[in-house]
Amino acid sequence: MIPPGFVQELLSRVDIADVVGRHVELKRSGANLMGLCPFHAEKSPSFSVSPVKQFYHCFGCGASGDAIRFLTEHLGLSFVEAVRDLAQGAGLTVPEDDASPEERERRDTLRQRRLSATAVLTRAAEFYRGQLRVHPRAIDYLKQRGLTGQVAARFGLGYAPPGWRTLAGVFPNYDDPVLEEAGLVRQREAEGDGGEGSHADGGRYDWFRDRIMFPIRGVAGEVIGFGGRVLDDSKPKYMNSPETPVFSKGRELYGLFEARQALRDKGCALVVEGYMDVVALAQAGFTNAVATLGTACTAEHVQKLFRFTDVVVFSFDGDAAGRRAAARALEAALPHATDLRAVRFLFLPPEHDPDSYVRELGAEAFEARLAAAVPPSRQLGEQAA
Repeated sequence: MIPPGFVQELLSRVDIADVVGRHVELKRSGANLMGLCPFHAEKSPSFSVSPVKQFYHCFGCGASGDAIRFLTEHLGLSFVEAVRDLAQGAGLTVPEDDASPEERERRDTLRQRRLSATAVLTRAAEFYRGQLRVHPRAIDYLKQRGLTGQVAARFGLGYAPPGWRTLAGVFPNYDDPVLEEAGLVRQREAEGDGGEGSHADGGRYDWFRDRIMFPIRGVAGEVIGFGGRVLDDSKPKYMNSPETPVFSKGRELYGLFEARQALRDKGCALVVEGYMDVVALAQAGFTNAVATLGTACTAEHVQKLFRFTDVVVFSFDGDAAGRRAAARALEAALPHATDLRAVRFLFLPPEHDPDSYVRELGAEAFEARLAAAVPPSRQLGEQAA
């Protein structure tokens, strides 16, 4: 429990104009600030922020609240996450009266590890983006997949060169434990172990090599991990960052940060299975697509999506594997479906995934499939049959 007194003190210390201004372009209008509402689509500003009252209100959709409410609604943070985010910026320590000194020390250590991991992941993402620009082979691959430079820039796509230790030229101390903890480098287990790292000089080597890089961002936009795809038919085709202090594939969704506004504007979240599906759909106008990270959909995934929208549509291939994935998604989603929160299922022909479908048949054909998505009752009936 966070004491109410601390919450009030925190809100008195932060400036809501600064908090909102990091996400919305605001302009002075009398005593208040105005901007385009981040909670619904509009062309004329109706979103007002009052520095005096420390309050925001949209005259179009009715959204309103304080700085904490803004972070929970706009970024999808939990109440505790929002309080901690604001407290860090205000130089305050969130009181944890029920925690032992050992527990507080453990949490402080974990918080510092997360900050360190995020810092090196951000630097790596910048490096990979730069490498994409100077490797024609990687650029040609993306062009062959029908992607434009604009969509590649929006998702921060990059390229990890084929060398074993290219990140040694990025980070002065390649032996820094943070690099391994962040999932950027690996340590060879033993001399002559025969693993893929046995050829790496010095026992440490880059986790990602010769792959198109898809940065995975947290809800606040920070880089928390990567997905990497090979440029040919070698295996594994896709590889994710390992579990780290900032990344857990059972909790995170690729493309969620980029899709936040579209989830509200379009009124639903479209859940697919691959990075390339998300990027290709976004280019075709389906900017509300997100993807699980090589794992079955979990209850945490569903809960996170329902912070942004009231409708979740799962898109799967129509083959046996897709049907199994749909069954797992149904199991995770059903406990969270209510009269106000709906779940739907979209199945594509067995020979297609969303990427290939929208490229070959077009956005209108995919839109028709989306409109015909079936409710859980029908999905349950088909499973029983």
